[in-house]
Amino acid sequence: MGNLAINTAQNVNLNYKLIGLGERFVAFLIDGVILITYITIMENLVEFSRIFDADNWTRQGFLGLFLLPAFFYSLICNIAFGGQTIGKMIMRIKVVRLDGAPTEWYNLLVRWMLRLVDIWLFFASIGVMSILLSDKKQRVGDAAAGTVVISVKNKEKISSTILEEVKDDYQPVFSNVTILNDKDVRIIKEAFLIARRDNDFKMLTLLRTKICNTLQIESDMFDKEFINTVLKDYNYYTQNM
Repeated sequence: MGNLAINTAQNVNLNYKLIGLGERFVAFLIDGVILITYITIMENLVEFSRIFDADNWTRQGFLGLFLLPAFFYSLICNIAFGGQTIGKMIMRIKVVRLDGAPTEWYNLLVRWMLRLVDIWLFFASIGVMSILLSDKKQRVGDAAAGTVVISVKNKEKISSTILEEVKDDYQPVFSNVTILNDKDVRIIKEAFLIARRDNDFKMLTLLRTKICNTLQIESDMFDKEFINTVLKDYNYYTQNM
């Protein structure tokens, strides 16, 4: 099974496992069960409800209208849920662009349109063969749309990178943290996590002193709060540059 390295805005590589046939097929079956259930419910509703007590052509018209969401199910779900159908959510797999950026509607539209070639023509043999032969496990629709299917089960935790959770309304404190680079921040975060885990207050103080000397700043914050603020500030500025 191959891997895909996605490069973040902070130049951090996050490795994801590329998904081949097995998990895709199970997700496809789950989505199929959902669609069959929906279609059965709609057919029974039109058949037995008095609201649709009309001639056969009228009932067929209503049925066709109600089945339209089923026809567009995959496209609607992938756009609404950022590259996932319900089956993919359960299997914890996702469609992403090759460059790691979120999928856009046009990527998903191209991918969906080529399901006709990949899945419905020749009993899915084209899609199966393209996935098996592609080094990135892409079906024809993926290759055309510039997408791949990845696992999100073992995604690298944010704590293992220089990334920090920063809220939209976050207000940075130290504007000159941009003097630092990704390597500096990675070292700071690794040392910070170790010191915090071991309650090593001496290391925290030394780390704080080093940061203050490098950035030429002073603060009344406690050591943990200060270092954590520096990390968040760096992420805030690099994400918004």
